Amino acid sequence: MVLPIAYPLDEFYALAGMTLPVIEAVPGGAVPEPYKTLLVHQDDMTPTLEKFHRDSVHLRVLRRQRRDDFYFREVVLVTDKGERPVEFGAIKINLLLFKPKARQEILEERLPLGHILHECGVTHTSRPKAFLRLRSDAFINAALGLTGEHDLYGRRNTLWDPQQRPLAEIVEILPPAG
Repeated sequence: MVLPIAYPLDEFYALAGMTLPVIEAVPGGAVPEPYKTLLVHQDDMTPTLEKFHRDSVHLRVLRRQRRDDFYFREVVLVTDKGERPVEFGAIKINLLLFKPKARQEILEERLPLGHILHECGVTHTSRPKAFLRLRSDAFINAALGLTGEHDLYGRRNTLWDPQQRPLAEIVEILPPAG
């Protein structure tokens, strides 16, 4: 099932033959704290998470796929100290819209896109399309190091270049607070 608010996460689930957990859009005002502070804004998630967790983060890539000039990956962002998962997500990146250095760093799969955008001086805007609530499933639990069922919050975001072309389509899901 294609679910625009879950794209590109829905594609990874479909390719793996897995059923996507029920995901619903919620108004930004209905997102509880601390998720509201972490999600309901137009900033990049990487610096937001690093400030909140007082630590740098890096990628752990779960699955990847390249289709022509588009690079898809499903990842967990983990803290540098302690390797604590702080976000699970899926992203579709339009590699054609990046200069060679940024493109190379994206494909090296070490740093989150937010780091690369900052380091390479990529001018962009972040515009969330939806704020999300979902029930964790076995796959998301494994990615985030969780057991049992959890209500999770996230967002569906698009990063745009100055010409209003989508640099990246992203689903970002946070683990339970605390």
